[in-house]
Amino acid sequence: MQPLTIQPIGTVKTISPEPEGDDWSKVISELHIDDTFSAGLDGLSDWSHIVVIYSMHGSEFSPEEHLIRSPGFDLPQVGIFAQRARFHPNTLGLTAVRIMSVKDNIITVKGLDAINGSPILDIKPYAPVYDGVQDPLVPAWFIQLMQGNA
Repeated sequence: MQPLTIQPIGTVKTISPEPEGDDWSKVISELHIDDTFSAGLDGLSDWSHIVVIYSMHGSEFSPEEHLIRSPGFDLPQVGIFAQRARFHPNTLGLTAVRIMSVKDNIITVKGLDAINGSPILDIKPYAPVYDGVQDPLVPAWFIQLMQGNA
């Protein structure tokens, strides 16, 4: 197997306060795309949303601590691949966000759950035909967590 080589294409700049808890829906961020790749943004403003793939560079994975864990207070322990925690083996982040604007090499977005300085690995337009699913099944503990009851 060939080694995987990934080169960041830019950096996240958080321009509004990061949330105290897990609600990143109102956070405004700028995606500063390196000049080398800025021509690739042509036509992006025709889309309302993009999927951002980034490195959760502030996170580390410890199998002993994170492979099986509780995603919140008073919730069951489940494997890391059954949760969206930042403690994954490859610390990759993936979030669909609303585009606020595209100007030169800067994409302003809303709802990105990446911290300031996170390396951007790739962006793709959000296409419902590929990225959206109808009636997904999620566990009860996840609903409880999202309602703030955990």
